[in-house]
Order: sequence, then C-alpha cells, then structure tokens
Amino acid sequence: MTVNEGTVDRVVRIVLAIVLGIVAIGQHGAGAWVLWILAAIALLTGATGFCALYRLFGIRTCPVRKS
Repeated sequence: MTVNEGTVDRVVRIVLAIVLGIVAIGQHGAGAWVLWILAAIALLTGATGFCALYRLFGIRTCPVRKS
C-alpha cells in the first residue's frame, strides 16, 4: 500500500473519527453500529495514509515526490 493521502486529509479523517466516536456513544441500535464502523474506517485510513477508494478513483492528495 502506498500513501495516497496528504497530511491535511489525514488530520481531517482522524478528527472526524473522534467526532463520530463521540456521537456514537450517545446512540443505540443500528445507528450506533454505523457510526462506530465509519469512525473505525476514518481512523484506520487516517492513521495509515491509504484510502482504497482514492486508489480506485485515481485520487491522490499527498504531494508527489520529485526525483
């Protein structure tokens, strides 16, 4: 897996994961599960810097390294 997310993108995803986790605490049932799953995905992609959907659509937000 190559990194395809820039620093800003990664920070936004981690903050989003925290917010979704906080909101999920107050929820019950299926809504809570959906929020927890979305939070986990956002946290995982933010931590690793790799987004499978970005790769699928050819999006890259990290700067290209020059040789």
